[in-house]
Amino acid sequence: MGNVPTVRTASGDVPAYELIEPAEARIPFVFCSPHSGSDYPLELIAATRLTDQTVRRSEDLFVDRLFDFVPGMGAPLLAARFPRAYLDVNREPYELDPGMFSEELPDYANVASVRVAGGLGTIPRIVAENEEIYRTALPLSEGLQRIETVYKPFHRTLEEALGRVRDRFGIAVLVDCHSMPSSVRALPGGRRPDMVIGDRFGTSAAGRLVTIATSRLAAQGYDVARNKPYAGGFITERYGRPPVGFHAIQIEINRALYADERTYLPHEGFAVLRDRLAAFVAGFAADVDAEYLQPSAAAAE
Repeated sequence: MGNVPTVRTASGDVPAYELIEPAEARIPFVFCSPHSGSDYPLELIAATRLTDQTVRRSEDLFVDRLFDFVPGMGAPLLAARFPRAYLDVNREPYELDPGMFSEELPDYANVASVRVAGGLGTIPRIVAENEEIYRTALPLSEGLQRIETVYKPFHRTLEEALGRVRDRFGIAVLVDCHSMPSSVRALPGGRRPDMVIGDRFGTSAAGRLVTIATSRLAAQGYDVARNKPYAGGFITERYGRPPVGFHAIQIEINRALYADERTYLPHEGFAVLRDRLAAFVAGFAADVDAEYLQPSAAAAE
């Protein structure tokens, strides 16, 4: 994996992210958990106006732990250890809010995206529920340093992992793993889904792959929506290139299934959900193997 950057926390310098590789690559998948990091850099703690609990509202609670079984199944897991409130790698590299910084932004910054307008750019301005993160404007150098030293290495690591899997199997399926608040906006008919599968409205993965994933989760009794209210972010859009063998889907999991959203602690549903996700991944991988990797399927093409 090369040299992994570190962030300085109250516990000392810790790796900014971790790529957990399988002993042997056995399935054509890469799993990514970009928003479950909970190692808060000292520079963020010093600059935030929020309490230790409030600043955590953007975390995808324990999502990395929900999927920590995948290396044992033969797939790598890339997990951020830095929090989303510090840096959001599910954005373009320079989606920046000019009002957050004490100097003028460079011309290449994307200041007009919808995500920047909502306060959720590459360097977020808010956590969930519109709580402002910072007391004062940030030095531009600090924001750019986060991008150069953490964001870009994270994406290089992800791209290289996907390349190795595609070279090994002929295809690579990226599963970008997230959680959503239980208060997520209801869908038509009043539905509040258990899971949402996003494929950037049919562009980031083969339709058959998305159908398999949705059907496998629905067969376990979950209410599964597709693309609404989450279609996938920058990671899904960037790495999903079906014509050249790279497929990307995003999975959003309702936090109420496994955690107490007030105390930020897992509850008794965590173990049940993790076991069901393991069964889902095993079934999904078997279906992909049968349809995409077996000699008979290749001959049929």
